[in-house]
Amino acid sequence: MWYRIGEDSITLTLHIQPGAKKSGIAGLHGDALKIRLAAPPIEGRANEALLKYMARLFDVPLRQIVLLQGEQSRHKVVSIKGSQVDPETLIEGSD
Repeated sequence: MWYRIGEDSITLTLHIQPGAKKSGIAGLHGDALKIRLAAPPIEGRANEALLKYMARLFDVPLRQIVLLQGEQSRHKVVSIKGSQVDPETLIEGSD
């Protein structure tokens, strides 16, 4: 499963593809949700873009999104606090 829902947070396992033409959800990639990011993987710009994208998707302030693992990797684990968005709805809307 690519996500876990806790009492006050959602933990996501993500596979990131930086340098894409546009940011978006690309569906499942093994046991992770694949996300394309328009930002390049340079000087943390992709990580910053990912956190902003997640805040928008989950309708929470940026401060409630934390990168737990994978700062230098395509495989990342992100925690989102206080969101009412069901992670399953992200796949339904993917292209």
